[in-house]
Order: sequence, then C-alpha cells, then structure tokens
Amino acid sequence: MAEDTTQKRVVIIGGHGKIALLAAPKLVAAGWQVTSVVRNPGHISEVEQTGASAELLDVEKASTEEIAEIFAGAEAVVFSAGAGGGNPVRTKAVDYEAAVRTMDAAESAGVKRYVMVSYVRSQVDVHTLDQSSSFYPYAEAKNRADQHLRGTSLDYTILGPGKLTLEPASGKILVTDAEAAAATTSQGGNEATETSRENVAEVIAHVLNTGAGHRETVNFFDGTTPIAEAIS
Repeated sequence: MAEDTTQKRVVIIGGHGKIALLAAPKLVAAGWQVTSVVRNPGHISEVEQTGASAELLDVEKASTEEIAEIFAGAEAVVFSAGAGGGNPVRTKAVDYEAAVRTMDAAESAGVKRYVMVSYVRSQVDVHTLDQSSSFYPYAEAKNRADQHLRGTSLDYTILGPGKLTLEPASGKILVTDAEAAAATTSQGGNEATETSRENVAEVIAHVLNTGAGHRETVNFFDGTTPIAEAIS
C-alpha cells in the first residue's frame, strides 16, 4: 500500500502578525502545510521565509464565500488578525465582523478546528470598562467574536494571553480563569501578567498538534508549568 504523504493544512488569518510569524515555522516543523493570509503584497516575502505559503486577501473586505475558498481542504484555521486599535470602526470590522465571517466560512468549507487568539480579559472587560474608554471598542469586538465562536459547531480553542512581550518562549505557562486573570491584571502590569508572543505560538502549535483545549477558553500568562501539562 502506498504511503499517505498528504499534509494537514492550516490557514492563519493575520499571517504577518508577530504571533503568526512565530507560529508558522513551528507548525511547518510539525508537518503542517501552512497558508498565511495577508492583505499587503509587501509582506509576502517575510511570510514565505517562515515556510508558509502566502495568500493575498483583505479579510476586512472579503466575503464569507471568498474566505471559504481559501479554507477549502484545510484541517484548521487560526485567527490572529487585528485592526491594531485606535479606530473603533476598523476594530469592529476586523476583530468582530471579519472574525465572524471566518467562522461562518470555516463551517461552510467543512473545517472543524478553529483557534482564536483573543486576550486574557476578553470575558470581563466588556462588563467593567467605561464605554467611553478608548479600549472599549476592542474589548467589545473581541468579546462578541469569542461569544459567537462558542455558539458555533466548530471545535474551537480560544486563547487568552496576558500582556504580550517579545521574550523568547519558555515553553511554560500559568493557566488562569477569567475572574482571577482580571483581578491580577487590575492590580497593574507586572511580569506575572505577561505572556511571551512566542509562548502563544507554542500554545497554538500544541493545541493543533494534539487536539488539546477542545471547545475551551484558555487564559494564560508565562509561568512554570510545561504547556503540554497545562493544556490537555
């Protein structure tokens, strides 16, 4: 019998983001065929240096059907895009509306596995922040997107890292619930509330490689427990 050499394919939305650029080579090394979606042609070269293939698409403007075409035949989707804050209209358009279209597209294309990169306070900020806060549109968009994902049939994992840093991955984290995370971070930023972007990339690879975090929200900081033990 011929050996099956078919690779599983994962599509990363927001392929030029810092986390995506760290996650792509880890997934490639694990045997995934990675398609990284970018909207700027100038980012193609950097994305391809990770071992991923680049796909040009502006998810802010793309229809569900256009996104589904890219998802066809994929095993998993990672949503790591974001408007970057500062513009409430774009924040809603990318972090909520485009995110929802990718979920609908995944279901339409028959993709079951979906990993959302959110943030540690997404379940609580929308209830505690003053709506006049400049951060509120982002908190609302992420909260609504996460809530929508929980209501789908997708095999999702929602990742909620703390304050992102450029530190190298330790491979060790501290998993926390939303309330404890909110209480900790409200006391002010410190090393205990930070999460290395590369640790986020390691977590993405872990949950995709193992199926861990099935239909779970995983809030985490850098910590002392190996990722494989912390998320099962």
